[in-house]
Amino acid sequence: MAFVSGYAQVSFTPQANNTTGSDRAVVDMNGDFLDDIVSITSTNIQIFYQQPDGSFVETNITTNIADNTPSWSLAAADYDGNGYTDLLYGGGNGVTFMRANNDGTAYSEVTFTEYVFSQRSNFVDINNDGHLDAFVCHDVEPNVYFINDGSGNFTFNQGGIGDYPTGGHYGSVWIDYDNDGDMDMFNAKCNVSGVLNERSEDELHNNDGSGNFTEVGAAAGLEDQMQTWSSAWADFDNDGDMDVFGGSSNNGDPHKLKINNGDGTFTEITNTTGINVLTATGIENCAYDFNNDGYADIASNGNILLNNGDLTFTVVSNVIPSNNGSFGDLNNDGFIDSFTGGTIYYNDGNDNNWITINTVGVDSNLNGIGARVTITSDLGTQIRDVRSGEGFRYMSTLNTHFGLGQDTEIATITITWPSGLVDTLEDVAVNQVINVAEGSTILGVTDNGLDNLFIYPNPVSENLQISTLKDFSNPFYSIFDIQGKMVTSGKLKEPTINVGSLASGNYVLKVYDGTIAKTQKFIKN
Repeated sequence: MAFVSGYAQVSFTPQANNTTGSDRAVVDMNGDFLDDIVSITSTNIQIFYQQPDGSFVETNITTNIADNTPSWSLAAADYDGNGYTDLLYGGGNGVTFMRANNDGTAYSEVTFTEYVFSQRSNFVDINNDGHLDAFVCHDVEPNVYFINDGSGNFTFNQGGIGDYPTGGHYGSVWIDYDNDGDMDMFNAKCNVSGVLNERSEDELHNNDGSGNFTEVGAAAGLEDQMQTWSSAWADFDNDGDMDVFGGSSNNGDPHKLKINNGDGTFTEITNTTGINVLTATGIENCAYDFNNDGYADIASNGNILLNNGDLTFTVVSNVIPSNNGSFGDLNNDGFIDSFTGGTIYYNDGNDNNWITINTVGVDSNLNGIGARVTITSDLGTQIRDVRSGEGFRYMSTLNTHFGLGQDTEIATITITWPSGLVDTLEDVAVNQVINVAEGSTILGVTDNGLDNLFIYPNPVSENLQISTLKDFSNPFYSIFDIQGKMVTSGKLKEPTINVGSLASGNYVLKVYDGTIAKTQKFIKN
């Protein structure tokens, strides 16, 4: 363990967890918004399902012998919208998908025959049609991507988003760097035997919103020739746009921190930040607020660069294994933990406040990947992009986490969805996990008549039953208190909602599917 004084501190306590195979993911696998632990072999998906009390239940799901294993990277998302998370195995010879069935108890293998020397992989809605596509960096050829037809079937494509003929495409990450509401792609590049050329020039691909991409790395000031396998993107100065830490994988190339100027260009400020104290290099870099002080930190190969809030960083060395592992909240306490090598590294935390926001897409993809989440509090404004696939090899949480320092209330939470819809919540309490379904705050909570939606028992103590869902396609629900504030929401897999955790009082239930919405009042005993 290691720490520095004051609130700028972070330490972790290791605890063994008996995984088999390659530890690759910390991500919710069954739609309960609790981060689970995933380990892979060619014939098995081992999942440790997190329970509400922070314990785990192990499940092993036998699969067909996978043509490709995630030897280079793993990405995860619910790409067919059935409520259970699917997996992408990025292997040295090709790409294999493991598609979850409709109750999460089995997976079907979908392998593409095309040769792909996979590096970083991601799920993202490339053409903004509401369905998750997949993207895979190719080491020795132009990049590849798989377009979703809306039913969870993919079509293979190559070229158009990273076309250098001999590859060097290593660390893709999808971010909205220009704040125009669509996801752009930054590609950290790797050279061959130390030779600097176009193969090693980092790329930034600007999305026009319709799935057409233009490479603008040079104009943006991001076309560095450095040996790098991944980058960490976050709003490090909390000014409302995404900045970038370029992590070096070669001692001859220093790490770089570049600040977004807000006009599509970036300025390097490395020499004034303190990150040059970090000389350790490697392939894993990503950003989370580890000490919940309201400023995004950087995890770089087992070291954490704690953000001091003034664009300077304090280097805390060797606090987690050098590969970083996968990140998420593994005991539901509001602090980001790490998992790798059969060991959970629990964040010891502090007295700073936090909030976790789970995005539930309706018109957009179910995970809300590509959504921009913005919160405002006394600290100012913080932003996050929901994305699948960061760093180089591992898959981390899809839950959106913010630290809040000593702030005790959030003035506003705004979610801008890939569809263009915007949800806003006001006066939100800290230290809680909330689920926000797309469109839930803009559909209103007006009662449309007592027989609009039949629910029972009413009053209710534990389980609220809905008489029928036959009028809905892929329904979601939201519950509002008497002041009109949303208190919970999620996908309706069955016509039953557990409301046992709600305080006694009057509420409004809304059930909707993007086309129709029905509401009904109820009383919680």
